[in-house]
Amino acid sequence: MTFAAKAGLLIGAIAIAVVAFIALRPENDDDSTPASRTTQNQAAREAPESTRIQIRGAEVIGGAPDIEVEKGTQVRIVVSADAPDELHLHGYDITREAAPGRPARFSFSADLEGAFEMESHTAEDAGKDPIVARLALGPS
Repeated sequence: MTFAAKAGLLIGAIAIAVVAFIALRPENDDDSTPASRTTQNQAAREAPESTRIQIRGAEVIGGAPDIEVEKGTQVRIVVSADAPDELHLHGYDITREAAPGRPARFSFSADLEGAFEMESHTAEDAGKDPIVARLALGPS
């Protein structure tokens, strides 16, 4: 047998072994180790949820929500609007602009305790209730 024939047989045998290994290995959709799955689950629990608010016609759909969080928590609020709007979170003095297709995003650490309101300047200018949300930030 020539050298080329031997090399061809060897390459073929390796290819068959690789295919057999892949085909016969145990099925497992989650390739992570138990420790990394625990870390992933813990991170998912600690990741802050976003409160989503929608404004249509200068009014909050479903009414202004009451958002309660513990001090030290990361707060995320996303406000969508059907018209340009300027939103202001009192106490934290954060102002964001919303427009169709460009929601206002508020993200901050709840390091101040108390009750704070988020207001829509557009609603206020239109003579409507300006309250978009009420935040109650308490001790941890």
